[in-house]
Amino acid sequence: MTALIVGLMLFLSTHSARIFADANRSQYIAHYGLMKWKLAYSLVSVVGLGLIVWGYGQARLDPLYLWFAPVWTRHLAVLLMLPAMVLLVAAYVPGTWMKARLGHPMYAGVKLWALAHLLSNGTLADVLLFGSFLAWAIAGFVSARRRDRAAGLAPARAAWSRDAIAAVAGGALWFAFARYLHVPLFGVAPLGV
Repeated sequence: MTALIVGLMLFLSTHSARIFADANRSQYIAHYGLMKWKLAYSLVSVVGLGLIVWGYGQARLDPLYLWFAPVWTRHLAVLLMLPAMVLLVAAYVPGTWMKARLGHPMYAGVKLWALAHLLSNGTLADVLLFGSFLAWAIAGFVSARRRDRAAGLAPARAAWSRDAIAAVAGGALWFAFARYLHVPLFGVAPLGV
């Protein structure tokens, strides 16, 4: 469990620099340069992610159950993951209405991903992992929207065709992950096959 906690601290602290320490981040970049910031950010993030994956895997070998989620929550999680994947893809497709309306669809997608998994899993490791990401995504979304308003950013031009691209690509990613990748990576078959 220690590796999971340390990994979460490393990964989420680097990804929270703009949320909690934007001035310090800017000072670091001004002093050392953007490339050194990106290198340090990437190294700490990769180490953190590795510890999260390893620590979560170790915690699953001897789980501490806080509750036993009803079976229907697993079906709900599968359904929630479809819009979560669409929102994640929409973050990278320019000109979507999702991005114009939400501003930061990735945070919304991470919130749905974390909530879906938090509802359908009841171990301490699950609460730590998915609860931490849910709290981070909420804080990140609020912070990013506040920065947008302070900068006076107006919603970008959008086209429904771009949303269709995000929806199709997100749906394909959802299907591929649920059908082919989730079992080998996590040992759970979301679609029951």
